[in-house]
Amino acid sequence: MARTAHVDTFAQANLPPRERWPAFTFGRPELQYPERLNCVTHFLDRWVEEGRGGEVCLISGSETLTYAELQARVNRICNVLTGPLGLLPGGRVLLRSANNAMLVATYLAVLKAGGVVVATMPLLRAREIAYPVTKARIDLALCDHRLADEMEKARALCPDLRRVVYWGSGAPDALEALMAEASPDFTAVDTAADDVCLIGFTSGTTGEPKGTMHFHRDMLAICDAYSRNVLRPEASDRFIGSPPLAFTFGLGGLVLFPMRVGASTVLLEKAGPDDLLSAIERHRATICFTAPTAYRAMLPKLAIADISSLRKCVSAGEALPKATFEAWHEATGLKLMDGIGATEMLHIFIAAREDEIRPGATGKPVPGYEAKVIDDAGRDLPPGSTGRLAVRGPTGCRYLADERQARYVQDGWNVTGDTYHHDEDGYFWYQARSDDMIVSAGYNIAGPEVEAALLAHADVAECGVVGAPDGERGMIVKAYVVLREGAAPGPEMAKALQEHVKAEIAPYKYPRAVEFVEALPKTQTGKLQRFALRQMAGAVPAPAAG
Repeated sequence: MARTAHVDTFAQANLPPRERWPAFTFGRPELQYPERLNCVTHFLDRWVEEGRGGEVCLISGSETLTYAELQARVNRICNVLTGPLGLLPGGRVLLRSANNAMLVATYLAVLKAGGVVVATMPLLRAREIAYPVTKARIDLALCDHRLADEMEKARALCPDLRRVVYWGSGAPDALEALMAEASPDFTAVDTAADDVCLIGFTSGTTGEPKGTMHFHRDMLAICDAYSRNVLRPEASDRFIGSPPLAFTFGLGGLVLFPMRVGASTVLLEKAGPDDLLSAIERHRATICFTAPTAYRAMLPKLAIADISSLRKCVSAGEALPKATFEAWHEATGLKLMDGIGATEMLHIFIAAREDEIRPGATGKPVPGYEAKVIDDAGRDLPPGSTGRLAVRGPTGCRYLADERQARYVQDGWNVTGDTYHHDEDGYFWYQARSDDMIVSAGYNIAGPEVEAALLAHADVAECGVVGAPDGERGMIVKAYVVLREGAAPGPEMAKALQEHVKAEIAPYKYPRAVEFVEALPKTQTGKLQRFALRQMAGAVPAPAAG
């Protein structure tokens, strides 16, 4: 590793031991990076220096910013961070907002100032916010004032969170007031290419999310591997999509990929299918990023929406059904570009260009990555055999102080938790998740976390949560609930439990189906048999009789 620029060395000190890192490969010319780089100079500053500062960069509901205007805003925030807010290189900053220009500006400012971003979804509740704050030792947060309620509740749970600065409130101590006193000039901190700049937290399969640590070079690598070689955008493109920027899928697809080529992006605070369709038409967007669920939901409405400006559509976040691919292609003439990524890998590592797509297959390893299918002992499996997906390339898993590193990285390969097989031509075909994660409408939802929320209700004695197949969302969260004596099962109780979960954790995680049972299937040692619940829910076939 090159000499770090970090003064606050918490992130560096909490990287996994080097022997537990995956093998990183940088064989392609576009993946060669100098020892020292600050990624913001490549995403933002270069375009101003090259005389393209007047070109549009960000379009949101309330404002449009050129590259030069965004640079000035980022620089002012950098000066606020490193001045009155006391951020040192390596310090972690929590960001909370829906997708808008200010979120992008604060994100880039933290990176440019040598800090480490920890972005969170706007729907998270206080205790879900408190977890990364505590785990990553965060003492500063920048937050949209509209999210102050849960932020303040989280603050009460985190004594080390010394300061929260809001924007948009109009208050004398708001971020904009501090920026007004700051210079629009700032030189990027001279970070090492392998300085940590982002800790992305997973949804977690056991109710305890993992912090995935990424370097400045990683932010460029996902652009120079997937975007450059598979997506192939141009400066004239206008990106749009639904994933929150707190998801690395959204960060790449809506910020990093367009800014790497000097393109523009449309940021939507509300990005449901109807919102997305109208925004594509209004802004003449050309590249769309969303989940298969959204593409399915948009299909019946294409007759009254003009999306003729679109030239590329990327689908990720959950498996793309062949029927959805075919229906979208028939309706629009566009081939949905499927892909699989992981928070641990930062973005997509298996995909296919439009002219190489095989409907039903995820694709081939993105140039710069290798992938294979292995058995439970780690041995390579031949084409046609189903097993665990393993991948390596220019990005990979480095968990923040987490023993689970040893499970994800095995013999230098990232073992993603997905079950796949590959064919003789090198195409990879998705089968299922290998763990208990429920992927619903592109969101990862940990069953144990929903169970914990349900168990906090006074009428719930026991519960088990699994995914159940759903035609619209791919999977839905289904809860099997054993009530305490005296509590009455029925629609009213189901509704009460759903509302309780929405109040405890992010509302999108609530169980859309609740079934009351007398007892849960358990092993002889009393452990919940999740496989049996998945059979009951129809998520996996029951064993054949005989």
